[in-house]
Amino acid sequence: MEYRIIKSPSKGTLDILFRRKSSGIASPIGNYDAVGLVQGRLIDMVFAADIAEKGAGVVVEDIKGHCPQNLIMIAVFGDTAAVEAAIQEIQYKLKETKKGETL
Repeated sequence: MEYRIIKSPSKGTLDILFRRKSSGIASPIGNYDAVGLVQGRLIDMVFAADIAEKGAGVVVEDIKGHCPQNLIMIAVFGDTAAVEAAIQEIQYKLKETKKGETL
């Protein structure tokens, strides 16, 4: 899993993300001042999205892309503290659980 956090994303960066999010540009996200980008295997990204939305008061969107390794990316939108907390919780829970375990 790879991740990056963008604090105060530029308009151009947001335009790229909004064009590529799976729910379309019309789907509202709400207030945010940071975006966390997380990339990995589909099973881990669905797990990560659930962890982030349950624990940190953020909105998660699937970001469309073209990856020959079949990796996908999610974007975690929220205030800076919530995005940072979500990314930390994702990292912790993915390390804590083993393949085939439930959370």
